[in-house]
Amino acid sequence: MTSRPALPRLLLIVLVVALATGSGCARIGKMFKKGDKNEGVPVEQLYDRGHQSLMDENYNTAAETFQRLIAQYPYGPYAEQAQVEMAYGQFKAGKHEDAISSIDRFIRTYPTHRNTVYMYYLRGLSNSARNTIFLQRAFALDTSNRDLTAPQQAYNDFSIVAERYPNSRYAADARQRMVFLRNQFARHEINTGLYYLRRGAWVAAADRSKYLLETYPQSEYQYDAVAILAEAYTRLGNQTLADDAKRVLQQNDPEHPWLSGGWPKDPSIFQRLNPFAREKRNVSRPAN
Repeated sequence: MTSRPALPRLLLIVLVVALATGSGCARIGKMFKKGDKNEGVPVEQLYDRGHQSLMDENYNTAAETFQRLIAQYPYGPYAEQAQVEMAYGQFKAGKHEDAISSIDRFIRTYPTHRNTVYMYYLRGLSNSARNTIFLQRAFALDTSNRDLTAPQQAYNDFSIVAERYPNSRYAADARQRMVFLRNQFARHEINTGLYYLRRGAWVAAADRSKYLLETYPQSEYQYDAVAILAEAYTRLGNQTLADDAKRVLQQNDPEHPWLSGGWPKDPSIFQRLNPFAREKRNVSRPAN
């Protein structure tokens, strides 16, 4: 009988095919597997790589390199500095949520680190930038009409820098940014007050203006708030309060357009229909 040797020959063929298939898959896997050039690199060299990418403005590459460094060498001065520069790279790359996450992790881990003040400052910048969306840049939107949650968080961050670290190199700029943000918040209240005026909600308009004057005193838009008060009280028939508001406006901002009957102007049909239209023409120029 000559059929017995067929079984070992069949097993041999199956084994050869399996080996060939396995090695072929391995080769294909290697072809498509993206190697990580930063894996196993010494910490000093890895940091230099990331820092050079940062200097070359290759922010995504820098952030990825620092992330690898932190994963491989989670402790020591290189890891600490890598977290700071990674957050900066993420901020410059426009990845503000990632930057804020990295900053929060650093502050929790190193609350007394010498770079903690910078991380609060950078978080303020990141929170400010979160409100600067593409459409705002494309259509020159009035940011005061948008959600103010992120700017409010930015204000809190800059406040920490200015109050906890008043002698730091970031304190002066933080204070200036706080002034800018306060004016944005005040402008938001003015736009809301104007909205109520256009709809005949005189009490709501007056309340909004009083809130602005109490919460954001000496803002750029304080006399716009006084003008809204004068208009609202006039419409309500409260001549005494209307005259008081008018007198304050005459004494402090005699050129305000409300005094000549030219403010506020009703928005055009285009502005009413276009959600991207500015409200700026409804707000007078800042008082001197």
